[in-house]
Amino acid sequence: MNLDAIHLEHVSKRFRLGAAHDYGRLTEAVAAKVRGLFARKRTNKQAEAIGSTTPGHNLVHMVAGQPSTVAGQMEDDWFWALRDVNLTVKTGEIVGLVGRNGAGKSTLLKILSRIVSPTEGRVGVRGRVGSLLEVGTGFHPELTGRENVFLNGAILGMSRADIRRRFDEIVAFAEIDSFLDTPVKRYSSGMAVRLAFAVAAHLEPDVLIIDEVLSVGDQAFQRKCLGKASQLGDQGRTILLVSHNLSAVANFCRRAILMQNGCVIADGQPDFIIDRYLMDSNAGAGEVIWADDATAPRTSGIRLRSVAARGNGTSQPCGELDIDQPIEITVDYEVLQPQEKVSIQIQLKDETGTFVLWSANAPSMNSGHDPWFGQTHQPGMYRSRCRLPANFLNDTRYFVSVLIGESIGAPALRQDSALSFLVHDTGAMRREFTGSWVGPVIRPRLDWCTTQIPSRLDSSGL
Repeated sequence: MNLDAIHLEHVSKRFRLGAAHDYGRLTEAVAAKVRGLFARKRTNKQAEAIGSTTPGHNLVHMVAGQPSTVAGQMEDDWFWALRDVNLTVKTGEIVGLVGRNGAGKSTLLKILSRIVSPTEGRVGVRGRVGSLLEVGTGFHPELTGRENVFLNGAILGMSRADIRRRFDEIVAFAEIDSFLDTPVKRYSSGMAVRLAFAVAAHLEPDVLIIDEVLSVGDQAFQRKCLGKASQLGDQGRTILLVSHNLSAVANFCRRAILMQNGCVIADGQPDFIIDRYLMDSNAGAGEVIWADDATAPRTSGIRLRSVAARGNGTSQPCGELDIDQPIEITVDYEVLQPQEKVSIQIQLKDETGTFVLWSANAPSMNSGHDPWFGQTHQPGMYRSRCRLPANFLNDTRYFVSVLIGESIGAPALRQDSALSFLVHDTGAMRREFTGSWVGPVIRPRLDWCTTQIPSRLDSSGL
């Protein structure tokens, strides 16, 4: 009998915006109480002033109405991260969660991991849950790697004897033998992920929950982790995976769920869900503009304004480009603070989620030097351009992610799949070949040269 491993009924979760919340430290509670006393005194003085100028009027306390029923939107001081989610996952299923940033995926996983409680609805999870949501989740930074293995095992409900029996496997998988007795606070993010996944996977949870944290590790370790997760799935463990790597979801998961604005909008085979996710992208017109200050992606010093694709030096953005023409990707951004250093980076993926290329406005021996790289920016609008050569990409759809930060490799702002465009082969590379170019991600026209050389017989003198 295939039992339900996860069952959610009408689950919703809202968060209060700003610093105010219903829980916290004792010092925060005392400070909030003091602020409340001062606020009441000011209110009383205002009421007296109103009463003295307009007799017969009393101070009215406004009561906020019911919070918005639309997930992913704000109402007064509340934000609904999830709204009316109904979901069932059977024991042994491997399910991928996909969706844009802010869709509610991580909030859902935190509810399943019992880190936060739902505002409304019922949640049922059968068996022991192992979670890997953030780098260092469940680790005490002052304890060594060895001590944290036993701590995590105890949290998962394992006996000391069971942990000892699996300890050597965990250490071998994590590949951090030399640092086992070093405090975790001295680990790199990659080392912490290695140990965290090794613990979560080898202590035999009934439900394993993995967020995007695996992207921190190197490619070899990511493949190793997915292989181990697949092995757990074959053993009947239930696995939930959140990843922007669509190829991993397509190849690893047997079912996928698409989330948008805190709601489940599609559930089915991974190929179907991925196609739906890509086609629902609002970036198919060749340009995405964030004109509203409140909704534009931003950091404290930078606000992203637009991302666009253009072909053959044209001024107008276009979502469908000719393979035989150069492609220019532009990123418009606003610097909000003086003396801000800005590095612009783009990542290109195809429609299967395969990573095609990564580039930044760093100095290059061949393409010259961006004069703004490494320089401080004053407040104002800026545009960075990246030019892809003609006859370089294949004829398919591509998705552009934008990363902005002070230095390369450490972005403070990341906008995944910000823009999509379609490359068409209009016949430029089919003059000599009329078949279908299936398979390659890029399709450059490279330099070839053929010359006639002496045969082996001639060169040997025989």
